[in-house]
Amino acid sequence: MKSRRIKFFNLMAGAATLAIAALPVSAYAQSTDAAGGESADTAGNEIIIIGTAGGKGINKLDASFSVTTFNQEDLAILSPKSSADLLKGVPGIWSESSGGVAGANIMVRGIPSGGDAPFVTFSVNGSPLFGTNTLSFFETSTLFRPDLTVSNVEVLRGGPNAVFARGEPGATINFRLKEGTDVTEGAVEASITDFGGTRFDTVLSGPLGNDFYYMVGGYVRRSDGVRDAQFTSEEGQQLTVQLTKHFDNGKLNLYGRYTDDHGQWYLPFNLANPNLDLGEFSQLGNATRLRTLQVDPSGTTETFDFADGRGWDGYVVGANAEFEIADGLTLRDNFNYVNGNADTFGFVPAGSAVTVGAVESVIGGPVETTGGVTLASDDFVQTYGHWVVLKDIESFSNDLSLTQVLGDRDQHELTLGVYTSSFSSDDWWSIGNPIAVHNAPNGDTLANVTPGDIATAGGNGGFNFGLADAGDADILAFYAGGTFELVEGLKLDGGVRFENIDINFVLDTGPGFPDGVRDLTFSESDDEIAWTAALSYDLTPDLMVYGRYSDGYRFPDFDQIRDGSTAVQSIKQAETGAKFNNGTVGLFVTGFYTKTDQFSNTVGGSVPASFFTAEAYGVEVESTLRFGGFGLAGTLTYQDADITRSTITADIGNQVQRQPEFQARFSPSYDFDLGSLSGTLYGSLTHAGKRFGDNANTVILPSYQKLDLGVLVRHESGLYGQVHADNLNDSHGITEGDPRNPTAPNGRPILGRSIKFTVGYNF
Repeated sequence: MKSRRIKFFNLMAGAATLAIAALPVSAYAQSTDAAGGESADTAGNEIIIIGTAGGKGINKLDASFSVTTFNQEDLAILSPKSSADLLKGVPGIWSESSGGVAGANIMVRGIPSGGDAPFVTFSVNGSPLFGTNTLSFFETSTLFRPDLTVSNVEVLRGGPNAVFARGEPGATINFRLKEGTDVTEGAVEASITDFGGTRFDTVLSGPLGNDFYYMVGGYVRRSDGVRDAQFTSEEGQQLTVQLTKHFDNGKLNLYGRYTDDHGQWYLPFNLANPNLDLGEFSQLGNATRLRTLQVDPSGTTETFDFADGRGWDGYVVGANAEFEIADGLTLRDNFNYVNGNADTFGFVPAGSAVTVGAVESVIGGPVETTGGVTLASDDFVQTYGHWVVLKDIESFSNDLSLTQVLGDRDQHELTLGVYTSSFSSDDWWSIGNPIAVHNAPNGDTLANVTPGDIATAGGNGGFNFGLADAGDADILAFYAGGTFELVEGLKLDGGVRFENIDINFVLDTGPGFPDGVRDLTFSESDDEIAWTAALSYDLTPDLMVYGRYSDGYRFPDFDQIRDGSTAVQSIKQAETGAKFNNGTVGLFVTGFYTKTDQFSNTVGGSVPASFFTAEAYGVEVESTLRFGGFGLAGTLTYQDADITRSTITADIGNQVQRQPEFQARFSPSYDFDLGSLSGTLYGSLTHAGKRFGDNANTVILPSYQKLDLGVLVRHESGLYGQVHADNLNDSHGITEGDPRNPTAPNGRPILGRSIKFTVGYNF
């Protein structure tokens, strides 16, 4: 009954918002861009919508929280391979995008995470892309691919978002789509890479009628991947449309995006084999691309193609509305609907590789591949498994708010809002499925060796596990937020959120496939309250200081329920910062503290589950300097994140896994003019500090450095070209060990050196 009530409320809220478009309130004077609008590129005057009640917008320099922004030029220079890769330019975030175009691991300010992105929300035009931030084999960066239809990006850490929108206490990444204007304009762009990649992008925008505008764009791409799997392992296409209508009293955006894009899921591999190129190795190849697996107790089999990798085939549709319905009273509504498949097909290592000589002593003879090759005694063999995860997801969210401006100078604001969401995930898994392979690039399967033989020789025999599950949840949240000027320049802002969740889950597991016997049914309703408060003071027009405290939470997701954890996680944060920007120098410094209750469990792993508390102290620095044609941007993060309590006593006092104490990125640039040409020569040097691959701190992930270089040249006719070299120094920095078997000498390095060439035309 409650699910029907929430969905009915969503529909009624959306209908009411559309109806208000007809109201003739001529006094409307919008002070900020609406949720889909473009913002100023100058850092001091940029309007952001993230972290504000209902997405009402605020000047970036005035925001009493830590936020990083990227405009179109920034995105071109960063040249990210995925949404998660974009976060390499953000302090306070550790993003492991080495898994490919999907399947990232993203961590924020020392908040613990063993994988995926449990404290990160990706959103578009202010609306979250899914009702929860992560599930097993799924995090919401999977649902968004950057392209030319993106106007700018906003990345908030901590701050007030524990209260607003989806109630994310960690990080929120918001992509704002381009809007059409009175001028018809567009771009076409073609790219090739030195690893066989090709891509074509386009965008077009302009007027459709009086105060009515359009934007349409997308891409098609294909690639063999930096880690060549002997077939096209990355391919996709995307189409985005946005319509914008301006009224006397407001604005309405309607948008839709269809994406069908996937890439090979890059996984840890044997680092002890000296014959492997750490930057380009792929165990997956033609010999292991297809696998026939039993899918039910009756013996039915199905053949799966692991060229499908990990990705997203689905669509996002939504709307943003902003209308002044009375003098000083503004109604805003942001909603979206998401539906599609986020499937995973991975070739996953099981434990350590062993030498052929060790296996020969077990089987009493030579080791041969299925293709008939006899392996040398110093070759390596290993157990791998074909993992299949089919995930059908659906999500609907609506954020409706009213904001009243108060005071003789409109210096106060009060917002009341209601956020509703309904989301579901239906899964089918078959994971483990061990098979013996030659540990070589695109290595063949073994003809006369079993995973059991490899286990006897000192490796691992693997396992078989399958499931079918279905989970759905309904959320109803009420929030209030306000900003009040106490004296000129001194502001108090805060907010409170009350949220109720109804969550339902059913589970059937089995030996490599669901066995048809129900293992678990779960149904529960829970309530929580989050709040935040901040003081900020403008010392000068260019300098402000602030302090903030937030008390947030995270409800258990479907996979935590499956693993027996139904507790609500508590996330407490404090931060204080200073922001300075005079047009030449920009400097944002934030000190932060986080305390988090966490549950840790690894799917298919040998590490025992644990409940623990972690605390982190740290500082983020973000700076820019412009002097003539020279520019220097930098980010720096230092954090001390430790486990303070744990059900595994030996972990207490250890550093939180996978996150470095220190990371930094320095990005110089030089703008030049040469006749009818203008250009930018740019580079970035990234340092990632030492990390640990497990909470036991037994697996050391060494520090590493990575160098990127590029040049972007533009002609006054609109033609432009770019050469971008990623990981020019061909660093083999390890981003993770083997989370399923920490003692195995497996690891996942960053992708090796690659070069992209781009030509385009703006018109």
